[in-house]
Amino acid sequence: METEKTLLQQIREKEQEYAQKIECVKTETDQKVEAAKNEAEALLCTADGSGKTEAEKLYWEGKGKIEAEIEALKQVAFAEREAAAATGEKNLPRAIDAITGYVTMD
Repeated sequence: METEKTLLQQIREKEQEYAQKIECVKTETDQKVEAAKNEAEALLCTADGSGKTEAEKLYWEGKGKIEAEIEALKQVAFAEREAAAATGEKNLPRAIDAITGYVTMD
């Protein structure tokens, strides 16, 4: 018989899950930013005056979009974390009673 996970374990798992998601997003965005930097540098090296201006424009637009995506993901993760924490806080007295009852065998 498999025992159910406690609320605290579930919250910790969710926190770990979101931390992993954030780390994955951070890694992906770092790679995208690095790729965008490399692409922009290559364009700047081979382009003449107008090409250089266009490459710089593309770089900053791409970087701005990626940073906006990062910020949006951080906000979603923060909101979900706060919601999970609020749910945990709401259920904390019940969890304490259940754990205390289990430990004291009431």
